[in-house]
Amino acid sequence: MSRPPLLRPAAPLKSPARRRTILKAGGTLLLSVIAPLPALAAQILAVRVWPADDYTRVTLENDSNLKAEHFLLADPPRLVVDIDGLALNETLKSLVAKIESNDPYIMQVRVGQNRPNVVRLVFDLKEEVKPQVFTLAPVAEYKHRLIFDLYPVREADPIAALIEKGEWSPGDGTPTAVPAVPVPPAQPVAPDPVARLEAEIAAMSGNAAPRATQPSPTPAPGKPATKPPLPANNVVRMVTIALDPGHGGEDPGAIGATGTREKDIVLAVAKKLKARLEALPNTRVMLTRDGDYFVPLGTRVEKARKVQADLFVSIHADAFIEQRARGSSVFVLSEKGASSTAARWLATDQNKADMIGGVNLAKHDRQLASVLFDLSTTAQINDSLKLGKAVLGEIGGINRLHKAAVEQAGFAVLKAPDIPSILVETAFISNPEEEAKLKDDDYQEQLANAITKGIKRYFSANPPMAKSRTT
Repeated sequence: MSRPPLLRPAAPLKSPARRRTILKAGGTLLLSVIAPLPALAAQILAVRVWPADDYTRVTLENDSNLKAEHFLLADPPRLVVDIDGLALNETLKSLVAKIESNDPYIMQVRVGQNRPNVVRLVFDLKEEVKPQVFTLAPVAEYKHRLIFDLYPVREADPIAALIEKGEWSPGDGTPTAVPAVPVPPAQPVAPDPVARLEAEIAAMSGNAAPRATQPSPTPAPGKPATKPPLPANNVVRMVTIALDPGHGGEDPGAIGATGTREKDIVLAVAKKLKARLEALPNTRVMLTRDGDYFVPLGTRVEKARKVQADLFVSIHADAFIEQRARGSSVFVLSEKGASSTAARWLATDQNKADMIGGVNLAKHDRQLASVLFDLSTTAQINDSLKLGKAVLGEIGGINRLHKAAVEQAGFAVLKAPDIPSILVETAFISNPEEEAKLKDDDYQEQLANAITKGIKRYFSANPPMAKSRTT
């Protein structure tokens, strides 16, 4: 009978690791040779696939740290991965069925026992990729993870994506013929500041003409009323808002009593908010993620800066150790420490996202992280506080507030040095009553509407200045 493939050949008798034992059985002497047992192969506990336009991630969760080697083949493009110390099991075989036909980068995967204790994965690719293969130590509910991140050779460009959708054009940022958000001139052009503020609000929201200092002429019967033109020396441009649904992919965020996952709730709210904001004149919105996949904290900020966003709004759902905690909150960055113990705890918890979601530390741009952490300015924080106050006031109309004022803490995702940034905690998903509200489509719509109103209020008092934009 052939030796089982997982067993190594027995050591010779002279090996010091072996010992002899004399046993008696029916008067017969038996020589029993006992050798150390071979090491058990690692066990794959779960396999997960996270396809996205940015990249596709494949995760193998296992009970021990695995070593893997990989190489690329061309014509057709393939990624070959050899995993040492592993035996093929049904869980690993299930990876084949987890590859979806709409995966941007993987056509199919083949799995086999290449040789004893080595499993080979062959990814048949739809295009050439830049793979990153790395391991993650156990964290939260996860054990050891072996990660394959398949990035396109040409990195995704957020502006290119907006151009493809018709939401960005070459030379964008120059004055346009269609009023967007008015930028006030150096000197006031209207003697009535109230009328001027109403003109700015009307230009943003598309509402009827604001009150003027002189009576407006009555339109002729059958002809629609027209808005009075903006002053000739006003400059207008598109407004870009970055929405950041927290967590995603390997990082589910907080989980409610009935299993509701924060990452799903905040993505649904962000998509509703995107639709509301894009209904405003000359407003475009970029989502840091538009599906169930993980985006590192620094990458979220980098995406917003690449599209030269005027605002950054990160959306989350609170969780606390006590189910009684409830209410909505708005947070901004703090350079001097958290405004409360709860704010500090929440920021620490949210900043763990990179560890849970899984960042390749060997490739992580530490220089970028350092720049984002060190250059956050007082002006950015002051503008963020104004934005946060406007949004918090509107949310207070639909839900109880956890704190009546905007709070501050060291959230990594709010550290863009040049973009007013807020983090909205929509409600406590750990509170059963608020979990039910967060799952409700009507409440999600109310949240989106409230945040939109808050952003409009902020812009009405703080119109974005005209600035040079490059594509």
